[in-house]
Order: sequence, then C-alpha cells, then structure tokens
Amino acid sequence: MPEPCAQQSGPPRVIIIGGGFAGLSAALALNGSGARILLLDKENHHCFQPLLHQVATAALAASDVAWPIRYVMRGRADVTVLMLAVDGVDAARKVVKTHRGEIPYDFLVIATGAAHSYFGHENWAKAAPGLKSIDDATLIRRRPLLAFEQAEASGDEEERARLLTFVIVGGGPTGVELTGAIAELARGALPPEFRRANPRAARILLLEAGPRILSTFPEQLSDYARRALQRMGVEVRTGLAVEEVYEKKVVAGGKDIPAGAILWAAGVRASPAADWLGVPGDRAGRIAVGPELTAPELPDVYVAGDQALVIGADGKPVPALAASAKQMGWYAGRAIRRRLRGQKPRKPLHYRDHGNLATIGRKSAIVKLGRLELTGFVGWLFWSVAQVYFLINLRSRLFVAISWIAAYFTYHRGSRLITR
Repeated sequence: MPEPCAQQSGPPRVIIIGGGFAGLSAALALNGSGARILLLDKENHHCFQPLLHQVATAALAASDVAWPIRYVMRGRADVTVLMLAVDGVDAARKVVKTHRGEIPYDFLVIATGAAHSYFGHENWAKAAPGLKSIDDATLIRRRPLLAFEQAEASGDEEERARLLTFVIVGGGPTGVELTGAIAELARGALPPEFRRANPRAARILLLEAGPRILSTFPEQLSDYARRALQRMGVEVRTGLAVEEVYEKKVVAGGKDIPAGAILWAAGVRASPAADWLGVPGDRAGRIAVGPELTAPELPDVYVAGDQALVIGADGKPVPALAASAKQMGWYAGRAIRRRLRGQKPRKPLHYRDHGNLATIGRKSAIVKLGRLELTGFVGWLFWSVAQVYFLINLRSRLFVAISWIAAYFTYHRGSRLITR
C-alpha cells in the first residue's frame, strides 16, 4: 500500500469517511463501479447503535453489536479500509487530511455521524457520559454497576441512598431505553445477589426539558411510554432543564439531586465536516445538502447520515435514524456510480419511512409504522424481531436472539464485567 499522501493514476478514487450505516451502504452501492474505494474510520469496527443501550446495561456483549469493518468488506477487493482519524478536507485541492498525511480523491462521501451535545457545557461530559460508541457503552455500563457495588460496601445510609440514585438526562429514544434497561437491572437481575444494599430501592430519574418524553412519537404513544416507565418505578420529570452537572450530583429546577451515576442522552451534534468544507451548518452542525446529497457548491462531495440535513417530501427534515442513514449512503454510492459510467443523475432521494421504534423494558415497546401503532408485549416482539433482522450477519442474529430469550426467562445479565 503506497503512502496515503501519494498522488496516483489509474481508476477513479472514491473516499468514504465513516464506517457507520451510511458509509458502509455507500461502499456496498459502489460495488462494480470500477473505482478504487478507500474507507476511512478512526475505529476499526462498525457498531449497530440501536442496540448500544443493551451493551450499556449488560444485556449484550460488545461483540454482539459490533463487527470489524475489514470483516464486513472482506469480499471487496476494490475496497481498502484504513483506520485513520480525519483532520479536515481541502475541497479546492480535493484531498482528505489525516494524521498520516493527505489522501487525494475524485469523489468524497462524508458519513461521519454525530456526537454528544452538551449545549455549550462540554465540562459535563466527564461526569455524564453519553451513548454513541462501544467505548461509551462500556463506560456507561461501568458507572451503574460500580454504584451498586459501592452501595453494597458502604455503611453510611445517606451515601448508600446517593449511590443508588441514577439520573438519565434526556427523554428521547436513547434516554427512555437506557432508563427502562437500568430499571430492569435494578428490579430484576441484581436483587438476589446483594445482601446489604437493596437494588430494588434504587431511585431512577428521567429528566426531560421538553413537555413530554419521546416527542417524535404521537402523544398517545409518548403517554404510554411514560406510564410504562412509572410502573417500573421510574420518576419521569418533564419540563425540567438541567442547570449544572457535577461528579456526584445534578442541579435541576434549582434543586440538587445527589446521584451515584449520571447518564447523558439529551442532545447530539454533527461532526465538524461543515467546517472542513467551509460550508454553512445548522445549529447541530448538519450540512444542508442538495437534492443529490451533494454539499453546497461542491458537486463531487456527498454528505450522508446524521451529518446531512435532508428535507423530505413532507417538508420536514429526514430523521436521524439507521434506516435513513442507510438510504442516504446507498443513494450517494449509486449517484457516484452513475457519474462514473457517464449516466444522467438520479432522481432526488425519496426517503422511505420504515417507522419509529423504542423499547421500554423486557416486555414493553412502542412502534409507529405508518398508521400502525403497537404497544406493550406485541410492540416489544415487533421491536425485537426488527432489531435482530437488521443485524449484520447470521451469527449476531443468533447470539442476540439467544441472549434475549435467556434474559427474558431468567433475568440474567451475562455481561456484567466491570473493567477499568
């Protein structure tokens, strides 16, 4: 493999930044294009983010929801995978800047995803980790498990009460799923194993600044989710913005809430790709792309996934979901493929809504699929089948299905290792 900065002749070079849903879909769509494809990612694995909360709460192992990118692309001789962190893009010179040098491109697909947003309070990140990666999931898993262990060892009742208080900030799907999973862990899996601290006595709070949780769902489904969490012993507080986050407490509504673990699920921001390209970004950093997903004034640069601001046929932004990222990545890859063949541009992206799903617990979920709305155990079955179906290979589908069946009947959480 030549040095990344070396200029090369030969087939057109397509660089894809990001090995998430959009990046992999773009690479798959470029199969047979005749281009040489470089897939760059700072990690060596692709992660199935919809199930990260299961890793964070010890229901699944990290290897069940993540796979090496090289393994996914092992049958594609036209794809070279490089584990590189991208520092920027010089669109005028058509090069991608990495810590190993510059890499020239003919076409570029930016699918760098999103990160946590602390709304200008980046100092909160250490005390309240968010959930976007495998590293995040293992860190979050460690926080509640350590809190339970420390509560068992503590002889101070006030300190034990603090350690058994868990605060989740943000009432979107990630926050709701994390909250429900922690409640199940505390009420179901852990009690038989503790003698001094009572996990069932854990206080679990879900804080949401808006008027209701799961605001992207219809109000009746949002209300159902709230009632389901409350039946699990969760305190759901809406209209309550967090004012400060410290290592051992949250300040909200002018009151201190001592906590053993604080988890963040309140906001996301796009990667700095808009700054790389010198184009405008919205408040979340997303790039408003053209009908063919190209960046403004840059016809050879495509933007897909959470990084792209795409307006759907209904006049609303396309939601930042795995399904939309896959569709955008596939569209961008096919658009480049057509251009390499000298064909006319494709029709503008038509986003196909595959529905919105969120799980609340081991036998409760909500599903919105067109006019179809499901809740409770039926919703949970639909959610489970959908998640297993979209996993990347048969091995993962089998492992996840077996883990869920075992956990359903035994309450056992097999991935409760505390690593440092």
